[in-house]
Amino acid sequence: MKIALYGLTVHPDFIDELAGLLKLLKERKIKNYIYRPFLEYIQQDCGLQPEVAGVFESTDDLPEDVSFIFSLGGDGTLLKSFLVAQKSSIPLVGINSGRLGFLSDISRDEIEKALDNILAGNIIIDERTVLELEIVNEDHSEFHYALNEITVTKLDSSSMISIHTYVNDEFLNTYWADGLIVSTPTGSTAYSLSVGGPILTPDSQNFVISPIAPHHLTVRPIVVPDHHSITLRVEGRGLHFLTSVDSQSEAIYFSVLLKIRKASFNVKTIRLKDHSFFSTLRNKLMWGADKRN
Repeated sequence: MKIALYGLTVHPDFIDELAGLLKLLKERKIKNYIYRPFLEYIQQDCGLQPEVAGVFESTDDLPEDVSFIFSLGGDGTLLKSFLVAQKSSIPLVGINSGRLGFLSDISRDEIEKALDNILAGNIIIDERTVLELEIVNEDHSEFHYALNEITVTKLDSSSMISIHTYVNDEFLNTYWADGLIVSTPTGSTAYSLSVGGPILTPDSQNFVISPIAPHHLTVRPIVVPDHHSITLRVEGRGLHFLTSVDSQSEAIYFSVLLKIRKASFNVKTIRLKDHSFFSTLRNKLMWGADKRN
């Protein structure tokens, strides 16, 4: 088997687990290709000298028969690995060295068990919806896809912005707010959740539109089918507003339109068979921690 190993940095107390994973890959004769900046970090900062079959900076550098991309870190790292993988159909494996970890839900004490289950094919592959952003009449970064959410926010710290929102070209509402989040089911447990949006199961075929600190208290998040398109026209003081596509952010002129739709491809993530979405919710959000439940 061949795998790709992606990461940025790890907390010092995770270096032993990283060394253990590299040792397991060697013992099980798994050829690993490591993201070039991560390999340099492993060698220089962690004092490890892993055996590697090669290095990569995008999936174009990988052999066609690479089976998985292992992401070492938190959910933010996995979102960045998605940027590297782009439209590749290689499944992502999230190993959590961070804090919460909804996407990277394999804990440090499950690494060996997870690897053995992956080798045995004893896993579930989830297909996750991706958002596509079109910035009309502007030339911006090439990769306009989000696994979690696309967000527009004000750039200054005072004035709110007006976000004129259309669903399938039908006017929905003008949000006078600090910003607006359009999230996938995967992203429903991220930024959208923090502003009061609902939690969707990963296989829900919907998007969530959630305002950020709206001026009108009756304005609430709304769920729309994912075959609908969403158009945003933003007005405000100054020249720009901020558009974020997962971990990437750019200043955009007020004069442009943003068109958001479901992408033509999905992202594959792996899940151990004893990990369900509902058990992850209970564990990560500590549901049931109240002894009265």
